[in-house]
Amino acid sequence: MRLSEFRRALAHEFGESYGHVLTRDLVLTPLGGRTADEALAGGVAARDVWLALCAETDVPPHRWYGAGLPAPQ
Repeated sequence: MRLSEFRRALAHEFGESYGHVLTRDLVLTPLGGRTADEALAGGVAARDVWLALCAETDVPPHRWYGAGLPAPQ
């Protein structure tokens, strides 16, 4: 998953504003107690961050997308 796919999936699932708040403020236990933004800046793969964010916020597994959303055509 590329960072652009992560951002697209984030906006699709949570909306632009709330998605930004989640990545900035929500501490993700599976990522060592870091926020999504901190984990991404620390080199954690976007897919791992996305999956941790989905698990932490109780997104149903069928909406985890695995590799992100396809680019708009």
